[in-house]
Amino acid sequence: MIVYIDASALVKRYVAERGSDEVIELTADADIVATSVVSRAEVAAALARAARLGALDHDGARRAQRRFSREWLDFARVPVSELLVSRAESLAWDYALRGYDAIQLASAVTWQESIGEDVVVATFDRQLWKAAPDAGLQVWPEGLGK
Repeated sequence: MIVYIDASALVKRYVAERGSDEVIELTADADIVATSVVSRAEVAAALARAARLGALDHDGARRAQRRFSREWLDFARVPVSELLVSRAESLAWDYALRGYDAIQLASAVTWQESIGEDVVVATFDRQLWKAAPDAGLQVWPEGLGK
């Protein structure tokens, strides 16, 4: 299975929360896992926010960030280009997506087209989860949009 993972799912690899075990299993079973380069900033921001809000202690958040940084090169990374941002602009309008969600969707669609194989999008963002099938992608986890 080929997986594209957005930041909402990716952060669950580094922070124990609902869905973490499933994300770890999904990514371990995948033939390849890709994400947008913007996920690097999104995951760091999520970890820093969790520390600020007290959901994680500062040391735990920093450990999670270091582990994520060490594993970053293990992911296939979809670069952000002017063409990809143009596609994201259209997808934002088509599916009422926020900016980074549109970038994530454009990255997943572009990656699927470039490899010529079906891609499963792992996301816990409901809007992105609902938009991905209409854009020609499979989604994970099942039933999120209900």
